[in-house]
Amino acid sequence: MDTLAQLAQGFAVALTPINLVWALVGVTLGTAIGVLPGLGPALTIALLLPITFKVDATSAFILFAGIYYGAMYGGSTTSILINTPGESATIITALEGHKMARRGRGGAALATAAIGSFVAGTVGTVGITFLAPVVVDFALKFGPAEYFSLMILAFVTVSAVLGSSAVRGLTSLAFGVYLGMIGVDLQTGQARFTFGVPELLDGINVIVVAVGLFAVGETLYLCARHRYGKDEIVPLQGSVWMSREDWRRSWRPWLRGTAIGFPIGALPAGGAEVPTFLSYYMEKKLSKRPEEFGHGAIEGVAGPEAANNASAAGVLVPMLTLGLPTSATAAIMLSAFQSYGINPGPLLMQSQPQLVWGLIASLYIGNVMLLVLNLPLVGLWVRMLSIPTPLLYGGILVFATIGTYGISNSPVDLILLYIIGGIGFVMRKFDFPTAPVIIGMILGPLAEQEFRRAMTISQGDLTVFLTKPLSATLLAIALALWAGPHIYRLIKKG
Repeated sequence: MDTLAQLAQGFAVALTPINLVWALVGVTLGTAIGVLPGLGPALTIALLLPITFKVDATSAFILFAGIYYGAMYGGSTTSILINTPGESATIITALEGHKMARRGRGGAALATAAIGSFVAGTVGTVGITFLAPVVVDFALKFGPAEYFSLMILAFVTVSAVLGSSAVRGLTSLAFGVYLGMIGVDLQTGQARFTFGVPELLDGINVIVVAVGLFAVGETLYLCARHRYGKDEIVPLQGSVWMSREDWRRSWRPWLRGTAIGFPIGALPAGGAEVPTFLSYYMEKKLSKRPEEFGHGAIEGVAGPEAANNASAAGVLVPMLTLGLPTSATAAIMLSAFQSYGINPGPLLMQSQPQLVWGLIASLYIGNVMLLVLNLPLVGLWVRMLSIPTPLLYGGILVFATIGTYGISNSPVDLILLYIIGGIGFVMRKFDFPTAPVIIGMILGPLAEQEFRRAMTISQGDLTVFLTKPLSATLLAIALALWAGPHIYRLIKKG
């Protein structure tokens, strides 16, 4: 009952006129960004991070969450109509949805994707509501040793999940940890890696790094890959709705996709790619018409889209309760928490109940808004695909530059923005993931702090990480996740 009472207070916050406007702006902007090929919620939220210096924290996170959920909805439009997945999690949607569109059933594909996203998003938000307090109660038992071990687990899982290889992921992570170490060491008072630049004594603002990597670097990469000419857009034909047969074939995949997506998304090693592929595989195995798969099976759109959106909701659980981001967008949102001086973790729900429960309540409201926006206005979203890409990319760079300079009015920040943007471009070109950089920059100093605390308490005894059962368990899981794939490959070769 305590959870329901807090949720009711959250709705009181989310239903204020100003927060309703922020939610509407977020879901509308998120849908538009999701529709545009190559862009995504991480880039958009990174561009908007400078507003954290002017906008109330609760309103800002309601906006960011709306963008996150909206982009999950909008991504299905490009996948279905032009066969261009905006993110890796929508590859399956493109596989089956585009075939449906070519057969004149694009409307039904978009409808099952939108309704499946609504069902999964709503169920996933219910999961956040009741699971987050349970995770918080568990996490409150953590001491410095347990927190350091949890950080190590996060480093291992993030570098493996967010990268095409563990080496690339760990390299990106190490670069982020290095950026996080720049500035004055709070324990010794010594300057680290500042190279005599006074502006670096306070460290590099995480917003500058986020905008550089996800806005400047990503835009430069997209410009370099830009193909002159337009992708073929399959026109919508027939009714933008589902037949009775479509409903009958879709409702079970929606529920199964949700059941797969949310738990995997909520894991510290979660993500959206695995549950979407698992959902597709399951639907193909359970279908009475397996021959349709690969040629436009509606179950192949309904299940993976539900899994994608449910996992997006699940990602918010470790971020809010443990301070662990498991996706690029969650990493950017974590940097927004830092700009407000708020540390996500077990104490967040106690120290910032209005923010947390207002955010969760806004997810319910945003889901309803998205359902209303997506189905009737699908024609408008399709027209957005005709925006000239040079204008789009140029606008992103202009907003990134103005927003970054507005943070501190410092030319040094602008220089850092484009240096890091250039590094981000090179990383994308050579397939190094950029999300671990932000995660390393945020979690690296925290891991150092917890390590020092554990050493102080244990009087320098390193075995403290192994003698505490929970800490030892977390380190064992991290070791298994790192060594497991290598051992599997050796066994397979043998």
